[in-house]
Amino acid sequence: MILYLTEIMGFNFIDSSFFSSISIRAFFSILTSLTLVLTFGYKFIESMKLIQVRGQPIRDDGPESHIIRKKGTPSMGGLLILFSFFFSTLLWADITNVYIGIILLTALLFGFLGFLDDMKKIREQNPKGLSSRQKIAIQILFSMIIIYLISSQSNLEFRYSLSIPFITGTVLVGLLFYYVFTCLVIIGSSNAVNLTDGLDGLAIVPVIITLASFAVISYLSGNDIFSNNMNINYVSSAGEISVLCFSLIGSCLGFLWFNAPPAKIFMGDTGSLSLGSVLGSTAVITKHELLLFVIGGVFVIETISVMIQVISFKLFKKRVFLMAPIHHHFEQKGWSESTIIIRFWFISFVFAIIGLAILKLR
Repeated sequence: MILYLTEIMGFNFIDSSFFSSISIRAFFSILTSLTLVLTFGYKFIESMKLIQVRGQPIRDDGPESHIIRKKGTPSMGGLLILFSFFFSTLLWADITNVYIGIILLTALLFGFLGFLDDMKKIREQNPKGLSSRQKIAIQILFSMIIIYLISSQSNLEFRYSLSIPFITGTVLVGLLFYYVFTCLVIIGSSNAVNLTDGLDGLAIVPVIITLASFAVISYLSGNDIFSNNMNINYVSSAGEISVLCFSLIGSCLGFLWFNAPPAKIFMGDTGSLSLGSVLGSTAVITKHELLLFVIGGVFVIETISVMIQVISFKLFKKRVFLMAPIHHHFEQKGWSESTIIIRFWFISFVFAIIGLAILKLR
């Protein structure tokens, strides 16, 4: 909006070229969203406590300590994240950029699905919420819409192709495979963040680290000079996504203030599903879908641990882990919650360094 006012409407209260810089607007976007969350956070939490008298229901099959320590904690903190994220992005990003609109639509759709899931859990005081089939079916529909919008904006050269780490350029995979794979990327990313969000602050920092990585990637991909020097695919107008990423980073940093152990509020599916979908759609737009599996390695590990546990139990009636996702396994082994969280943050940071290093290894 600021860019529109200064460049399109000719407002001259400050040199318009100042706000044309992506880095300047990214800086202001993170400050804006962070300030909004910190300003309204306590009032929002108090409102959620009044609305959610008994808080978010805790899983009976989870760690026993959670039932004692986390009972009564309100959920749906994702609403606060999304509000500040949308406000800051619309204020500082180029609202005419089609990719900004697509990612905001993605966050809105998946956030709405998460909101419905959270509402069902709270109303019925049942931690199951919507059925897995219902959620997956809706996620497939939403993902197909988003992928169609993204592919319609891509050059014919890149439209149905994927970028492979260590290989320059892209590999054409065809329409069917492209839709199936990118659909799995968005849905998988959304659900992976949701699975990781099992301890106070566990998911939010890896999300911040992954967002920061893709802020760099989108900036490089959207700059023809940098992308050419680094042999990565040039995606016109993708640089603007870095403003959006920093806006969401600010929201997540602000939320961490309230979500750090012991959490005053949970982000709920409203937050986790929407945050994961933003990561997935950003990876698809920048043509770095496979790199997301590296940078978001913590989310991949959490998801794989659940898959292994389910398959092993169904086939052999045996559990590989004491409890899944894997962060609960370490809880059962006696690790403190803070130890698990900090170590997972550390691992996430290492994965991000490896992922960004791969950009240059082509």
